[in-house]
Amino acid sequence: MKQERGLPPDRHAQSDHDIPQLVAQLYSEASPPEKSRLLELLVRPLNLLPLFALADGVFARIWFRNGQDRLHIRVEDALAVSANDVATLVAYVQQSSVEVLDGLMQIINASPVLAGSAAAILVMLVLKRRRRA
Repeated sequence: MKQERGLPPDRHAQSDHDIPQLVAQLYSEASPPEKSRLLELLVRPLNLLPLFALADGVFARIWFRNGQDRLHIRVEDALAVSANDVATLVAYVQQSSVEVLDGLMQIINASPVLAGSAAAILVMLVLKRRRRA
């Protein structure tokens, strides 16, 4: 397989299948306000049914507490969400909403702290490779 210029060679840790785990790692390293922004991005495009089905309904409970019309996830709610729950959410969103992954790139680029983490760098590389494919 031809290697794209500037990107490392394809490896297991840099495939679409690893995006949920990479985003979960990024989430665990993020500050509380950044966790809220990440969750808002990931939860916003979903309707209530998948929110109930994912991660034992933790996202549906947040959705009800924080408002369904203008979703703003409180920091204390974001802190209650585990990295595993985020991985589950990303795995679902990745299949249903490509726009969310573009928004993820924007959030990473807007945050110097996130952009500097190894997980963020890997997420960006995978998403750029995915966009080119």
